[in-house]
Amino acid sequence: MMTQIVSAIGVMVAGVFACALYYWLSDKLLAAVLPVPDNNVRLASQNLNRRAAIRPWLFLGPALILLAVYLVYPVIATFILSFYDRSGGTFVGFANYRWAFFDAQFRQSIFNNILWLAVVPAACTFFGLVIAVLTDRIWWGNIAKSLIFMPMAISFVGASVIWKFIYEFRGGKETQIGLLNAIVQAIGGDPQVWISLPFWNSFFLMAILIWIQTGFAMVILSAALRGIPEETIEAAVIDGASGWQIFWKIMVPQIWGTIAVVWTTITILVLKVFDIVLTMTNGQWNTMVLANLMFDWMFRGGGDSGRSAVIALVIMAAVTPIMIWNIRQANKETGGH
Repeated sequence: MMTQIVSAIGVMVAGVFACALYYWLSDKLLAAVLPVPDNNVRLASQNLNRRAAIRPWLFLGPALILLAVYLVYPVIATFILSFYDRSGGTFVGFANYRWAFFDAQFRQSIFNNILWLAVVPAACTFFGLVIAVLTDRIWWGNIAKSLIFMPMAISFVGASVIWKFIYEFRGGKETQIGLLNAIVQAIGGDPQVWISLPFWNSFFLMAILIWIQTGFAMVILSAALRGIPEETIEAAVIDGASGWQIFWKIMVPQIWGTIAVVWTTITILVLKVFDIVLTMTNGQWNTMVLANLMFDWMFRGGGDSGRSAVIALVIMAAVTPIMIWNIRQANKETGGH
């Protein structure tokens, strides 16, 4: 353990030193290429302006190269791969796209993703907003916020394992150790294998992501609510507005931009949901989503790089417009800075 800690610290120190050295050397090289002579004011001014224009690109250079290698190239390679067969060696044209259009499991995955999109972002944003408003009015609000935010520190796989115990089912006359089945049994109902119930099992999986992401929505929306001028609230109270009217007609409109950013951020996460479905059901009982379908076609049953590439492109096509809108909206919120 100590060896690993020392090694990690060494890597971090070396990385910081390498970055500092790169910035220093690149600045020195720029100064050598574009000198500032004392006897030529015009050339000195031009070179200073050129330095100012080139220097940011020198500093951004490593990041742009890494972005190209690990993002742009894989997108292009995936697009090309989508026109080849399972081995990536034979060109098949649009055959993989035709397969996706007519495949029942692909359509089921699309439907499940749409279902997740309709429920999870709305539920997280709604619960986060309600909790943010309520916790700001009680003295132990910060403690409540900490407890609600705590699931954000748990990985999706870890959260799924926790919820597996909640949905746990024991057959026969065994004592139910799953919390949900224990409650159902206590009130005289019959225990169920909840995650195998058609259609409804997707909602049981969604509950896990809602439990995790509500804390994120709460923190962001709570900060936005605190940015509302107190004078606005006081004026509404003097005019006789009820708490409900203040919430819906004053608070919500003033933080609508933040609500939209939270909503779309969670939407992007939902489009890429994978861990929860893999851990809970492995896509069985009609719970498959696009990311899990892509994983199955790529790494199971011998693999099919062509079809998995098509699914990857569908996910990217769904995420990209929302991500662009989200970035633009966030820039508007911060005044373009």
